Amino acid sequence: MKTCVIYARYSSNNQTEQSIEGQIRVCREYAKRNNLAVAGTYIDRAMTGTNDNREQFQKMLKDSDKKAWDYVLCYKLDRFSRNKYEMAIHRKHLKDNGVKILSAMENIPDSPEGILLESLLEGMNQYYSEELSQKTKRGLRETRIKGNYMGGPINYGYKVVHETTGEQTAAKVAVNEEEAPVLLHIFEAYAAGNRIPDIVRELDDKGVKNRGNPFTVNSIYFILQQEKYTGVYNFNGETFTHIYPAIIPKELFQIVRKRIDKNKTGKHVIGVDYILMGKCYCGYCGRQLRSAAGTTTDGTILRYYRCPYSKKNVNCHNKSVRKEVLEQIVIDALTNEITKPENNALITDNVFALYTAKFTDDSDLHRYEKELSATDKAIKNILTAIEEGIFTPSTKQRLTELEEKKVRLEQAVTVESAKEKNLLTKEDIERYITAAVKLSAKQMIELLVERIDVHVDKICIKLRYSDTPPDITTDPTDKDSLSDNDIKEIEQNTANARPDRKFSCRGFLLFSFTKEHEISRPRTYKSGRTRTFTCSTTFIVEFYI
Repeated sequence: MKTCVIYARYSSNNQTEQSIEGQIRVCREYAKRNNLAVAGTYIDRAMTGTNDNREQFQKMLKDSDKKAWDYVLCYKLDRFSRNKYEMAIHRKHLKDNGVKILSAMENIPDSPEGILLESLLEGMNQYYSEELSQKTKRGLRETRIKGNYMGGPINYGYKVVHETTGEQTAAKVAVNEEEAPVLLHIFEAYAAGNRIPDIVRELDDKGVKNRGNPFTVNSIYFILQQEKYTGVYNFNGETFTHIYPAIIPKELFQIVRKRIDKNKTGKHVIGVDYILMGKCYCGYCGRQLRSAAGTTTDGTILRYYRCPYSKKNVNCHNKSVRKEVLEQIVIDALTNEITKPENNALITDNVFALYTAKFTDDSDLHRYEKELSATDKAIKNILTAIEEGIFTPSTKQRLTELEEKKVRLEQAVTVESAKEKNLLTKEDIERYITAAVKLSAKQMIELLVERIDVHVDKICIKLRYSDTPPDITTDPTDKDSLSDNDIKEIEQNTANARPDRKFSCRGFLLFSFTKEHEISRPRTYKSGRTRTFTCSTTFIVEFYI
């Protein structure tokens, strides 16, 4: 039996989940009529088909590399793509993997005439999409020119009212009399020098809510940046002054804007890449480490990773760690320690053991095969009884039920067997680790490190583990230095390799070692005399899986 996956999409919030359900229902009926086993579904909600920047769409293309199914089944071709050029590229990608695209509603024959019809449909889909886009943009611009409300959530301080002129009713923006004084107070308090957290606490103490929810630092910061509160709305290079009534004087807004620009955090961090950011956590309180910096008397900027609560009254006694020290320790540990034969073998064995155990626990193949065997046996028993003359209406009904169940189980076994074809081997895991350490430091850390817990005297590195290691993105200039068998050219970047904030570094300890790091920094005094200071730091580095 051939296998397929279903791809469904709706392109706007005006469409609903029912649109998706309808597409999937039609596709499943098509699959049943054509004896296709459905191996899975990929769904993109409120996504346009004019480009391929769709999460589930990209996942489907990537999964096709496994060659575990034969077709991609869509409700119509426009659900797959309305851009004929991208359509051709992705069709080629799927074709190289032995996968064809099927349309449940468009009867396209597998012949030269079918190719012509398919091209015609793709061109019509793109024309429809571009024409609809132009009409929509023209309509929205006319709405803005008339001063009407565009729809969507309304900003705090405003409300939507409906005005009727003749037979036409238009949505207009008006000032919310209850919220406007609060909004004005927020701007005035910040302009007077109050910090945003202090404003949040003041509003909370007074019981003032943001439409039922407490104000937060982010919500106040968002409010302070909205120029539309002055009555000015900029969109797509055009300025509209008759959509939003002014609540805040322009002079007050300019004072607030200047203070925000002045207080923007981390002007010393611009252009500085904290490659461990998002993966480092305090080993005592569990909070994520942040970037910090200080300036010495001679103007040298020192950068750190710091627990945000280590300087507050919350029982955290962790210390700041110099950026270059922590990053170099982690890089050295990854490039030097895990590539040692004994450590590499230890990591590979344990990752493979976890992987196979999880697959065995999660796999339904054995259960489906067992059910299928029992169903076959039950069918044979009923057939034997019929041959012996035992036949009743309930016997016929039971036989029909078992035969339908057998078809479902056979499809399930086909799907699970396709999954089993893609099991990782120890060699896959070892090759993945070997290839990862040849990449840039940032890419290597993204791929190999799940989490780093930093203590005063110890660094715990939790290695990433997933059912399928992420593809490795390499810079074109780096590919020549890697073995062809080690790294496969990929399309997905590694930006989604983020840690689980609730995950603890506690796990199976693989190995540990002691790392000493020395920093030398010259200091020049006003007299012109220069002295070099040397600081030595020793950490215990532990690797977990």
